[in-house]
Amino acid sequence: MDEEEERTEFLRDRFRLSAIAITEAEGRKQGMEISEPVVACIADLAFKFSKQLAKDLELFAHHAGRKSVTMEDVILSAHRNEHLGCLLRALSRELKGKEPQNVRKKRKTSKTEDAPTS
Repeated sequence: MDEEEERTEFLRDRFRLSAIAITEAEGRKQGMEISEPVVACIADLAFKFSKQLAKDLELFAHHAGRKSVTMEDVILSAHRNEHLGCLLRALSRELKGKEPQNVRKKRKTSKTEDAPTS
């Protein structure tokens, strides 16, 4: 197995363990016991969904001529789930509101705006 495959397997296992822990915790909150095969299925589905989401986000960024994924790409990925899209837009606004003023990107000004007026 090469280094990339080992890294992917390691990340998959870590993701799977996290998904199992979340599934079990949510089951306890609801007073439900979830069978091991169902927990394993949820973890595998979550990993497969995340892999596909990552590919989609990469394609959205590439289509827009960018190398980096933005929050807009994430929001676009939820276009078939209106509720999720609303939640992501609200989160985006909240994160922008918490961002320090000096970190926010300044809008580009045209040369005519920069030129001193007489």
